[in-house]
Amino acid sequence: MTNDRRVPGGDGVPIQLVLGGGSLLNQVGRELRTVVDGMLAPYDLTAQQAALLLSAARQETSPNRLAPELGTDTAGMTRLLDRLEAKGLVRRRRHPDDRRSVVVEVTGQGRALVPRLAPVFGRASARLLAGLSEEEVRLLTALLERMLRNLRQDA
Repeated sequence: MTNDRRVPGGDGVPIQLVLGGGSLLNQVGRELRTVVDGMLAPYDLTAQQAALLLSAARQETSPNRLAPELGTDTAGMTRLLDRLEAKGLVRRRRHPDDRRSVVVEVTGQGRALVPRLAPVFGRASARLLAGLSEEEVRLLTALLERMLRNLRQDA
């Protein structure tokens, strides 16, 4: 009888399938972060630090814009910037037009590292999606985008 329970508002999907799918997504995310962190270890960076460098190198940005993109809060962003600043890869400076605002700037040393970072994410993604057809990758991408919309609609 317990195996027959369905998720309310979940289009009749069995609750065990939903819980198992959520757990599997979480496990894939953890494993992917572990793989990327391992691939970035020679650069003494984590996936989150590398993502910050890539984003900040593309355009002038602020900690407030970076935090949601990197999945962190204000305190986490401060720690992340502190670590990258200590490594000489970024610096924070006051915004020229708004003294209350901070701009994240990638240093010369950080910019020299940036071209090596994107390929790491590419190799990790290729490893993650190995054996899937183009059609399967498109379907997976569409499903993951829908899941993100589902999570964000009530946020």
